[in-house]
Amino acid sequence: MSDDLSRATVTVDDVRAAAERIADAVEHTPSARSRTLSEVLGTDVVVKFENLQFTAAFKERGALNKLLLLSEEERARGVIAMSAGNHAQAVAHHATRLGIDATIVMPAGTPFVKQHRTEVLGARVVLRGDDLAGAKAEADRIAAEEGRVFVHPYDDPAIVAGQGTVALELLEDHPELEALLVPVGGGGLIAGMAVVAKALRPDVRVVGVQSERWPSMLAATAGEPAVIDGPTIAEGIAVPEAGQLTRRLVAEHVDEIVTVGEEAIEEAMNLLLEIEKVVVEGAGAAGIAALLEHPMLLRDRTVGVVLTGGNVDPRLLASVIMRGLVRSGRLVRLQIQIPDQPGVLGRVASIVGQAGANIVEIVHDRMFLDVPARNAELEVVMETFDHEHVGRVVDALAAAGYAAVIGDVTFGRH
Repeated sequence: MSDDLSRATVTVDDVRAAAERIADAVEHTPSARSRTLSEVLGTDVVVKFENLQFTAAFKERGALNKLLLLSEEERARGVIAMSAGNHAQAVAHHATRLGIDATIVMPAGTPFVKQHRTEVLGARVVLRGDDLAGAKAEADRIAAEEGRVFVHPYDDPAIVAGQGTVALELLEDHPELEALLVPVGGGGLIAGMAVVAKALRPDVRVVGVQSERWPSMLAATAGEPAVIDGPTIAEGIAVPEAGQLTRRLVAEHVDEIVTVGEEAIEEAMNLLLEIEKVVVEGAGAAGIAALLEHPMLLRDRTVGVVLTGGNVDPRLLASVIMRGLVRSGRLVRLQIQIPDQPGVLGRVASIVGQAGANIVEIVHDRMFLDVPARNAELEVVMETFDHEHVGRVVDALAAAGYAAVIGDVTFGRH
């Protein structure tokens, strides 16, 4: 740990000062009780829409606070950051707005849309390294070579204080809150929010949420090495190592950290899209995922859940939506063996329609499957209401003499 970080701390007064500093350029985002989510989750849920910031994530708060605290000499030198997404856009946007030259180092595999957006916001983008560690090494090299000021994504008192303004707004707008549920990556957001909560409302329970595949903060506060287990849809909180400053603040002020699986995160994203009509990235949906996966976690409490960001690749979002339809029984593929005779295909389609299902795609295969020569197999992808409705369709087919097997949905196999 560096000497600066070992001595550093963040207080509620630091957060209040940050709130005044950034007030004119960062949104005081709306928050509201979600009656439907509360009914679904069995917990009184207030959602904070940080996905409605200009760059669609809370990261603007800390980035702007850091930039505003730079001296004129530091501004003239320019800044550098490493990020694969939201921090990059936040630094790019506010540095450009303030007339500060910014360079962002991103891993070589960063999706083009994120590279492009960061460039559009005014920063120079450098692609280097296979992951954030590789990008950080290159950012350190450029900082030393060009004399730029490094803007860390989370392990900096100014960043933590800026992120803590989320809690100031949330507790001011909803004094009835009994708990805060916060996604955790490097820990900047939850550290700042916990400092505020424990100073203003010590009774408020602060709970962090991490991907079960990237539990770096949970491991750090337990004094154990983090075991990283593959890719996650919550890439915004997929941080391999918790911050030095943030882990101290989390250990001091956060009551509990839980982990969530990929399926719960996907389900949370779909719930927010269907119920709140908002697009939330995997990391941003982690709080709702925790209430899905741990239903007794904050049962019967009024909980403030931060939707930290909405920057998700459209193709990934489309996949999440389709997978959600399959899980809920609203999209299903049936494999049906039929005699290879005229009129059978029409009769099967008629049975499906009379049962109230809508055929999306149908494949009639008689040559490449292990079925008798006089038979064929139909693969029917159809829309239904739920799993019970699927059962009724299968029963209707069986009553007509057609056995159907439910399979995974796969489009375009023909």
